[in-house]
Amino acid sequence: MAQWLIDPVHSEVTFKVKHLVVSSVTGRFTAVSGTVEAMKDDFSDARVSFQADVTSISTNNEQRDGHLKSADFFDAANFPVLAFTSTAIVPKGDGAFVMQGNMTIRGTTKAIALTVHYNGTVKGFDGDVAGFEITGALNRQDFGLRWNALTETGGVVVSDEVKLVIAVELKRAQGAATAAA
Repeated sequence: MAQWLIDPVHSEVTFKVKHLVVSSVTGRFTAVSGTVEAMKDDFSDARVSFQADVTSISTNNEQRDGHLKSADFFDAANFPVLAFTSTAIVPKGDGAFVMQGNMTIRGTTKAIALTVHYNGTVKGFDGDVAGFEITGALNRQDFGLRWNALTETGGVVVSDEVKLVIAVELKRAQGAATAAA
């Protein structure tokens, strides 16, 4: 079994949410970690575990970031980590997968599905490197992120749907076995 580690320097965990109905706000988590274990070179049997430090959230606006960390949203003081653990990988062909798993945010765990594209594996400066692009969406209300307000015209300030856009680079753990085809 090969073990791979998320390289946080070469990975981006971002999200987009509609703001005032007409635009989107993009945010990201800058402190992320995780592991992937796989026997197969194409990662079709992978087991994924991912964590993000909620206090590392950044939307390029300190006031908004503070509000997102508050009890109105993530409640970072009581729930400092969000996590994802895969439960199934479904190959779709040409390096595409659907990854099913359990997302935990604010102490609530719900099943979600993410679309994964495997970009390949190469020899990096200090070992094997694998790259992935991951997309998906979730309903923030399902995880207790319920704060909202209405605009003067009756539109919501923050949409319920949160789009996930993730680019992950993995490094094979030192001493990890080579995956078998």
